[in-house]
Amino acid sequence: MGYSRKEEIAKLRRERKEAKAAKKRKENVREKLVRFLIVCEGTKTEPHYFEALIKNYISTVREVTIEGEGRATVALIDRTQEIKTELERKNAMSFDRVWVVFDKDDFDDFNDAIKKAHKLGFQSAWTNEAFELWYYLHFEYLDTAISREAYIDKLQDAFRKKMGDEGFKYRKGNPDIYSLLQQYGREDLAKRFAKQLRALHNDGNYAMHKPCTIVDKLVEELEHPGRLLE
Repeated sequence: MGYSRKEEIAKLRRERKEAKAAKKRKENVREKLVRFLIVCEGTKTEPHYFEALIKNYISTVREVTIEGEGRATVALIDRTQEIKTELERKNAMSFDRVWVVFDKDDFDDFNDAIKKAHKLGFQSAWTNEAFELWYYLHFEYLDTAISREAYIDKLQDAFRKKMGDEGFKYRKGNPDIYSLLQQYGREDLAKRFAKQLRALHNDGNYAMHKPCTIVDKLVEELEHPGRLLE
């Protein structure tokens, strides 16, 4: 049985309406998309952590590109600018948020790197002294300056205590570190302790803010990217 002229017109109108609604839904999704570029000083420790984090949080408003560079401080900022330009040209798009992740280490241009990143419009998820401070804050508050090696020891002891396993060894670049922190640590504590540490400092001499970290701010944005659209 064929369609009447009237029915054909009604069918065509429905199809056009549905196509228009589908196009609008697609446009709305694109409008909500927040594109992140995260460039890390390390090639394993930090990338593994953030890659696991974004896999754990399902979001329709986030797209993340993570690069591990093996560079530090100002050189890392310069490379981030290059990566941003290369990827935006290649993919014909722009990043909404650019984060650079690095530690204090023994470099003298720590403050310069933070200032240069800010000048370029980048966010800095820096840590003084080591990225492991962020991990350790999942277990205990620490406001005493210690060496990079001491962070490893304290973090390993914290895991052993929580796991009841004296044989556990913390290894940098462990791809399972995010899940281990979620299982045995408390991210809410880490965020609260990170804010407490920042409250102890009120000047721009970041190299002297020890211990201190900004990593919690990046974690918050990755977990709740929709807030950037509000």
